[in-house]
Amino acid sequence: MGPDVELALKLQSLDQKIIALKREIAALPHHIAEIEKQLESHRRRLEADQAALAANEKERRQLEGQIQLQERKISRLKDQMLEARTNEQYRAFQHEIEYAETEIRRAEDRILELMEEAEPLIDAVKQAEAALAEEQKQVDREKDEARRKTAADQEQLKETIQERKRVAAALNPKIFASYERIRKRLGYPVLAEGTSGRCSACNIAFRPQYFQDLRHATEPMVCESCGRLLYYHEVIDVEAEKSPAP
Repeated sequence: MGPDVELALKLQSLDQKIIALKREIAALPHHIAEIEKQLESHRRRLEADQAALAANEKERRQLEGQIQLQERKISRLKDQMLEARTNEQYRAFQHEIEYAETEIRRAEDRILELMEEAEPLIDAVKQAEAALAEEQKQVDREKDEARRKTAADQEQLKETIQERKRVAAALNPKIFASYERIRKRLGYPVLAEGTSGRCSACNIAFRPQYFQDLRHATEPMVCESCGRLLYYHEVIDVEAEKSPAP
């Protein structure tokens, strides 16, 4: 493997790192938006429970006010009964009192229903308020972490881009031009390994003579099938390296 191959591989590694950093930088705002959206959904649910509880309490207060009105009405009617001069007047007052008492019982029954309905609402609101407060803290922590991560990624991206410029300047201009053309046309990988006798990108087998040329090449060669740059990586026999010399 010649120095130009090593530089081209280094260039490809830097390009892939740049892509990964840009992807991460772009993904962080989406992540924050998603958790904030979820937080807002939980907040709206809590507000709905709070509104239901407030409506429950309002209706109970109204019913309690109606009961007080009916009780005052009954007290007034009883005073008037004492002044009744005929049986018809007495029965009329009595009928009105009974009606008022019926209204009081109806209101009291409804208040009991509302109190039963309020119990789970109160529990739900308390739990939701506690959960929302903890979730808000978690969102704030993640936002802070995202800001720190974004700043670090941007700094690393800047350094990686500068390093890419240095590597590109050191690379053979002809190979760099081929690299850029293939990168824009085919994407990654720009360089593929041909050590096995096949292109690692398109998996097409090489002609015997082409493979022999690739094995001894000091510069990348172009794959006859997919058009990517090919390099040969010398295979090291680990077992042979371990064996003692005769």
